[in-house]
Amino acid sequence: MAPFLQIVQGDPTPEEIAALVTVLTARASAATAPPEPRPRSAWSDPSRRLRHTLPHGPGAWRASSLPA
Repeated sequence: MAPFLQIVQGDPTPEEIAALVTVLTARASAATAPPEPRPRSAWSDPSRRLRHTLPHGPGAWRASSLPA
């Protein structure tokens, strides 16, 4: 079996090699993980198409044009 990692220059310590392997492993596993779903925009929310009840009581005419 061919080596996965080959040092061609320098003399790294075992700790440096372990750190490099850790970083490469973390990067490889992050690349294969499914992306997290993005939060849904309020503009595409289907409930925006539903009509809400109109306000009633004192000052209702002022609140009737304001978004819910």
